[in-house]
Amino acid sequence: MHSYFLGELSIGDAMLTSPESDAPAYPGANASAADVIALADVYRAAALLLFEQGPRGKRLSRAPFRLCAIQAIELYLNAELLAQGMAPEQVRGHLHNLTVRMRHATENGLVLRVRTAQHLEKLTEDREYLVTRYGPELAANCSEPTRLMATLEEVARKASQRVLAAA
Repeated sequence: MHSYFLGELSIGDAMLTSPESDAPAYPGANASAADVIALADVYRAAALLLFEQGPRGKRLSRAPFRLCAIQAIELYLNAELLAQGMAPEQVRGHLHNLTVRMRHATENGLVLRVRTAQHLEKLTEDREYLVTRYGPELAANCSEPTRLMATLEEVARKASQRVLAAA
């Protein structure tokens, strides 16, 4: 087990360093776009399993599916941005804003259907990632699971093709 200590600290940016080296230890800082696609694929697979297993008609019971699906979407968009040359720090700076990620990606060639783009904007506007994690009382306002799955599948297919073709 590694112990970590707080290294140099600047306003709003804590940098962790490993005792064995002075290299930044921020998770994902050195991941390639292909690495991020691989991680997104795992979240997508988990979302698919949870989608198929989840009880119908109870939105709260879909929270694990929703969390994995939104995380996978975010990771696919992250991989696209990394492949386009965006710095990992800048990608992280978008927090969970899927709209900003999508706009950067589409400005640089990712083509999404209008309905998918609108859904990504709605996910951000309605703060579904945060609602899914912390707001069980708001679960009834979340996207339909089939719409979320359709968005995930399109983003996964198109971002993966572009990122892996560029690798």
